[in-house]
Amino acid sequence: MPLHTRLTEGAVALVPLAEAHREGLRDACGEDEAIWEIYPVSYASDRFDAAFDALLGNAARLPFAILLDGAVAGMTAYINADGARGVIEIGNSYIVPRLRGTGLNGRVKRLMIDHAFAEGFRRIEFRVDQRNARSQAAVARLGAVREGVLRQERVTWTGHVRDTVLFGLLRDDWQPD
Repeated sequence: MPLHTRLTEGAVALVPLAEAHREGLRDACGEDEAIWEIYPVSYASDRFDAAFDALLGNAARLPFAILLDGAVAGMTAYINADGARGVIEIGNSYIVPRLRGTGLNGRVKRLMIDHAFAEGFRRIEFRVDQRNARSQAAVARLGAVREGVLRQERVTWTGHVRDTVLFGLLRDDWQPD
């Protein structure tokens, strides 16, 4: 099975992001305009189209629309899949505010983790802005290990020089539900 394929669990589906998801994702991303301040790229209303086009055009990312009961509830992606090294990153994740804290993020990440490990990857990385405590806690709940901070790892769309917390999850350590 290819890495960038439809993944489902009950009412949750991850489908390869496509032009058909543009308006649904625009609406979803517009539900929390303030959150984009701590993201490397803004999907806020005034920047959405350029960010969406860049995401679809980025060969290093395999983006998914997160669907709940068929409606767009957010996005996520595999990043920098390196089969030779057996390493892949999961990121570029956003979930609408009303579904945060409901367990949806955990379900989405478990689908992606299970699939990546089934496809032969041995290590999954998560890179989180040091200011984003909620996302760090969510990654830790998955069982990923905080491995350190990459100081001044990137410059975000606001010009902020970001410190990035690196988490790693090994196939040997994965405890699926």
